[in-house]
Amino acid sequence: MSIPEDFLKQLEQYSELSQREKQVFLEIFGRSKDRVQVAQELNISESNLSTCLTGIYKKFCINGNGPVKESRLREYLSKRYSHQKPSAHLTTDDIDDSIDNLVQEIREQVKPYIKEKCGTMRVLDMPKPIELTGKQGIYTNVNILEEITGRRRLKVAELMQNCDHDNFERIGLSQIKQKRVSGLEAVQRHSKLMVLGKPGAGKTTFLKYLAMQCIEGKFQADRVPLFITLKDFAEATKQPDILKFIAQQLSSCGVIHTSVKIEQLLQQGKALVLLDGLDEVREEDTKRVLRIIREFSDVFHANQFVITCRIAAKEYTFESFTEVEMADFDEKQIAIFAQNWFQLTDPVKGKRFIQKLKDNQPIQELASSPLLLTLLCLVFGDSGDFPANRSELYKEGLDVLLKKWDAKRNIERDQVYKNLSLQRKEDLLSQIGLTTFEKKDYFFKQKTAEAYIADFIRNLRDADLDPEGLKLDSEAVLKSVESQHGLLVERAKGIYSFSHLTFHEYFAAREIVNLSSG
Repeated sequence: MSIPEDFLKQLEQYSELSQREKQVFLEIFGRSKDRVQVAQELNISESNLSTCLTGIYKKFCINGNGPVKESRLREYLSKRYSHQKPSAHLTTDDIDDSIDNLVQEIREQVKPYIKEKCGTMRVLDMPKPIELTGKQGIYTNVNILEEITGRRRLKVAELMQNCDHDNFERIGLSQIKQKRVSGLEAVQRHSKLMVLGKPGAGKTTFLKYLAMQCIEGKFQADRVPLFITLKDFAEATKQPDILKFIAQQLSSCGVIHTSVKIEQLLQQGKALVLLDGLDEVREEDTKRVLRIIREFSDVFHANQFVITCRIAAKEYTFESFTEVEMADFDEKQIAIFAQNWFQLTDPVKGKRFIQKLKDNQPIQELASSPLLLTLLCLVFGDSGDFPANRSELYKEGLDVLLKKWDAKRNIERDQVYKNLSLQRKEDLLSQIGLTTFEKKDYFFKQKTAEAYIADFIRNLRDADLDPEGLKLDSEAVLKSVESQHGLLVERAKGIYSFSHLTFHEYFAAREIVNLSSG
């Protein structure tokens, strides 16, 4: 039986194969040589040969019935390439030179696009974008925790021991000791990396920085950076695969035969694939996107992959990826960020900003979050000081986390607790804040937090009072507060705290005011 016509049409799309691929197909399928012999003749490993073939089998599926049979592929390729002479004279150096030339060609073509997409940042109420790298760049090197904070098996007493008791009332919660490595070092160590982090931890900025360092030749200069916003990919018209989506993005850069060239890069492991914001993908798109990422990273496994996602968003599992966590800024990083921020407008104001933080530790504690540090710089830049009434500043920070951060980027998240308005969310956090603060429970167990949430939900109009339903709702609300707003954080497995002691105090005080006025 002949090869089906629909398979032939698919294969035609890949007619511009690389020299190595033509040679592999011709030798294996057209001339019936075994794989070991072909690998030896081409001076490539059998694993690289198998990877090339596996990728082709996965791409060409007939009517969704699984990969095409090798015998039929052999038959077709034998006819298609039988007129070509074997390229036995093609050396490994020739192939490598050809690949290197292709990499440099595409790097030059996509450089303007990468600089436009990744060269600046603009968040919150910034009047204009600011440069990320270079002499006037705002970027501050980030650190990575190689052990996910919320997965450590520690007890409350151990967490308390790890805090600075002499100064626990202020910065204890944000200074829990844990080994850190630089972000670039983490990427160099792991070819497939999943970077988790709290809202506003700087995940997207980190990916942009990787793209810029790559295109400027300072990091993995032998690769081409491919930056993909997963929300945009998931919602793209006609739901293209990742390869086609990348080609569509880069077609404006003047890359000729974009799909073919990008595929050649990927097959040779010459891409730095940056997938941003897995948590921002809508619920209805999640399964499809997860499947595509798994298949894409398996087929093109020789490339470097980095995915970002909010911590606690969902239980995503990529077996071949190493999961790490973005660390909070320390005092040195806060100072560098502030210096970079004010260097153009008013360096003296930058020094005053840093000194004011040191004199006001509740505010300094908030600065450990890159997003909130940006807010503090904006506030200080306008008036040259922080508000005399600190609660106004804390309220503005909470507004950013509770509503503005996602809204400004048009992110609509699945609301597990849709019936909770902003007011009710604040009321819930206030009740938890006061109850735990009075008991000096700076760390509290997950079951305790869920019990507080269940008590709150039980008193709402139209609440589901079924015990099992209430239990599930309280679990979902806790995870949503953590992933969407980052105001409650899992410090160890099953143990939570407020993200900052400052916010813990604020919510406790808010509840006292509510009770006294009620």
